[in-house]
Amino acid sequence: MDAKFEVAVLPVADVERAKAFYQGLGWRLDADISVADDYRIVQFTPPNSPASIQFGTGVTTMAPGSVEHLYLIVADLAAARDELISHGADVSDIWHGAGLNVRRHVPGPDPERGSYRNFASFSDPDGNSWLLQEITERLPGRVWPTNDAALAELLHETAEHHGSFEQVAPPHNWWDWYAAYMGARQLGSTPDEASAAAGRYMAEVKHVVV
Repeated sequence: MDAKFEVAVLPVADVERAKAFYQGLGWRLDADISVADDYRIVQFTPPNSPASIQFGTGVTTMAPGSVEHLYLIVADLAAARDELISHGADVSDIWHGAGLNVRRHVPGPDPERGSYRNFASFSDPDGNSWLLQEITERLPGRVWPTNDAALAELLHETAEHHGSFEQVAPPHNWWDWYAAYMGARQLGSTPDEASAAAGRYMAEVKHVVV
């Protein structure tokens, strides 16, 4: 049975301030639900992340700012750091060595740019901290096997929706449309939304206009 870790709860003192911070980073706002005066849930998801964060009113008894070292995994640490800074985050300099042990931090990137070895950090306005870690290649055993049945089902669905596009579109590479459609579906779009996204991609990037 699959069991997917999906949400971490952050304790914050000011919900609107926290919402503005994470929205400013460009993270996707999934929900802002006020159930009652004393119960509000706000959920954000980092770009292309399978897991999300929640905060709000009446959602936790933890002290604001008490969550430490939530890992954000990136493929290019320098680029991720620059992007976060451009969105208002106060990101530390890059270090290598032990991620969580401050006494073992070595300033600057790992000379060999080894996967898992480079880090930087930042905090939200309440002090909840994030640890950026650069991973360019996973160690053996760190990736779950592909669910072939689920992939086959998505390919079948993609082929069916591409048929409608293919009937009216000029000649094109089907795999370009497939990639855009499947990418959108895996990020949570409905089939209709994914079809529209694939159509936009073909028009704007591949210049295949229906």
